[in-house]
Amino acid sequence: MGKLFGTDGIRGIVGEDLTHELAMKIGEAAAYVLGSKKDLVVLIGRDTRISGQMLSAALSAGFMSQGAKVIDLGVVPTPAVSYLVKKYKATIGAMISASHNPSEYNGIKLFDGEGFKLPDATENEIEKYLLGKAVPTTNKVGTYEVCEEAVQDYVDHIAETAGNINKDLKIVVDCAYGSASATAPLLFNQLGLDATFMNFDYDGYNINDNAGSTHMEGLIKQVKKEKADVGIAYDGDADRCLMIDENGEEVDGDKIMAISSLALKKKDKLTNNTLVGTVMSNLGLVKFCEANDINFVATKVGDRYVLEKMLECNYIVGGEQSGHVIFKDFANTGDGELTSIQVLGILSEEKKTMSELATVMKKYPQVLINIKVREEAKGQYENDTQVMNAINKVEKELNGEGRVLIRPSGTEALIRVMIEGLDQEDIDKKAKKIADVIKKKFGV
Repeated sequence: MGKLFGTDGIRGIVGEDLTHELAMKIGEAAAYVLGSKKDLVVLIGRDTRISGQMLSAALSAGFMSQGAKVIDLGVVPTPAVSYLVKKYKATIGAMISASHNPSEYNGIKLFDGEGFKLPDATENEIEKYLLGKAVPTTNKVGTYEVCEEAVQDYVDHIAETAGNINKDLKIVVDCAYGSASATAPLLFNQLGLDATFMNFDYDGYNINDNAGSTHMEGLIKQVKKEKADVGIAYDGDADRCLMIDENGEEVDGDKIMAISSLALKKKDKLTNNTLVGTVMSNLGLVKFCEANDINFVATKVGDRYVLEKMLECNYIVGGEQSGHVIFKDFANTGDGELTSIQVLGILSEEKKTMSELATVMKKYPQVLINIKVREEAKGQYENDTQVMNAINKVEKELNGEGRVLIRPSGTEALIRVMIEGLDQEDIDKKAKKIADVIKKKFGV
């Protein structure tokens, strides 16, 4: 991984890590590296953060300095950029978003002309120009225009994937004050669904603020209050979806994947009989696959790596516990609104409650501790004897009835300690023991 690109683009605090100067350089470098075509067309979307317009202007200037035609999509979900870059026959797609992070953060994600996130090698090539290598100058000057049809074109696409959803379902939708605010109300209205929307009146500063898929408390309360059949929560750029059943219990990405893969298997549509998750997928998802004769493949964390494996082996469903779920027949990236519509279709077809659907997978107790560390520690902890002894001791104590996963964050100076097992109190203690050793040796 490079110094700037993390597992999901370039991200940081605006004005400190991500400046308008850097945004302009990203546009310039990406145009040069990816712009092999004579007519370079770039789509730029953004979420609702106050910094989005500033960064969009800077990014646009960088692209136009290399002769690109820039098309501004406005406020749209990340998966809308992925879809529209191919529909509009553009060369590059760029999304300005920091996903689930607070409003002071922002980020830039890049897509190729097919709507796929860039591979590591391409990001590394772009990064060379961001870290000092000069982009060759050109006498070309690009143009800029605003696209008024982007939101409706994306909504039409998602609506076309919908099955026969029960119009009597009572649904609560949390837009996280983010991108879904611009699209979800249109989508649900177009499908004729009975949905109540919350956290959609964004002001540029409240994105993800006690809302959306990282803060489910408000949605749970609203589902219970309205006696709704299901609650849906998106994140800031609407590429994630988590759900709430009629009892107020969370249905996370792993359960959504279990529900979806089993429904496809029943119809003999689960290509190559395989579900793709990550090393962070709950052990219960692996056990679900074993019980239902479905192959399970795990990748590195990041929906881009899930998709790479899906493309390599022709698998059609994959994703992450966090709610990034990819339905490859319809999208080239995780798509929260697409995910919610697919699950609502299954819910209607099976004629079950959301809680009944979710019983297909038993979730193993899990604990995750994030330890703030020195940046260099992310590459050193594996060679530390004390840390490895602590890990090995816990693995031996679990005796095959759980697992330990230690993973450096791809976007922050963190080491994540994750343990799964049969007893929550027991794994909490075990995770703390390992975390304490890491913090003592490498913490800040």
